[in-house]
Amino acid sequence: MISILSIVLPIFALTFIGWLARRIGIFSPQSTTELNRFVVYLALPALLFDIVAKAKVADLWQPDFVAVFSLSTFFFFAATVAVSRLAGRDIGDAAIHGLNGAYSNTAFLGFPLLLATLGPGSQTLTLIATINTVCMLFAVAIVLIEFGNQSSARPMVVALRVAQALFRNPLVLAPLLGFAVMWSGMGVAAPLDAFLKLLGSAASPCALVCLGMFLAEPREVEAGGTGKAALLVTLKLFAYPALTLALAVWVFPLAKPLRNAAVLLAALPTGTGPFMLAEFHRREGSLTARVILVSTLLSIGTITLLLSLLA
Repeated sequence: MISILSIVLPIFALTFIGWLARRIGIFSPQSTTELNRFVVYLALPALLFDIVAKAKVADLWQPDFVAVFSLSTFFFFAATVAVSRLAGRDIGDAAIHGLNGAYSNTAFLGFPLLLATLGPGSQTLTLIATINTVCMLFAVAIVLIEFGNQSSARPMVVALRVAQALFRNPLVLAPLLGFAVMWSGMGVAAPLDAFLKLLGSAASPCALVCLGMFLAEPREVEAGGTGKAALLVTLKLFAYPALTLALAVWVFPLAKPLRNAAVLLAALPTGTGPFMLAEFHRREGSLTARVILVSTLLSIGTITLLLSLLA
């Protein structure tokens, strides 16, 4: 247990440092947005591009892993959206609820956690999960929100707006460019490789500090939001990884390293992407912020316990 804590605590300590620095006023409210922009537009795309460009097709061709992670992710997303709709919420709010229950923080927490616990070989698996979450799941949520916002617009107009939103996202573009380099066989030139390593190495620590700053921001408490947040956090931290484990053991049997990676990625807390989308479209922002905060705090214990069980 001590060795596991020595891996987990430094990662969450970076998040705490960001939270503390924002709380005592070292950083201004604008700093969270600016550091997030650095991570999303520069550091993390560099890391994603570097991993994909240097990967081999065989490394990315993990159909059983993709099936396990994708099925569990989209099952909980669809189930949460359906329950929200039955409860009378419109499709846009239901999509945000779905993200709260199924959007793992693979980009900010996944890379450093799996690198520390499972080694460099896990980075490709984290990349696959990130593409599944940041690209595919996010795209489906954007489609639902846009249909809710533009109910009178033609489907072609909605599809065009969704495509524009996705292809302006550097976390979508960077892996696509990396795939192009990988398939071309050109490789990455030494100066570019050194540049990508310098920039990409800043992604994880800056992302963790940024997450802490984000969690420290004061937010309004929505009436009746405690019960909703508790349900979504329970789904995210317990039901979602449990289903992932069941799929990895009985439906699409995975080798132990792949199974451990899939379960750990599913057990991560809710990422900040849902909040950004909720704030942009003015939907359930307060509830989403609470889910992110509570799930992140609780995940310190749940991930530590899960690592001890997997070990």
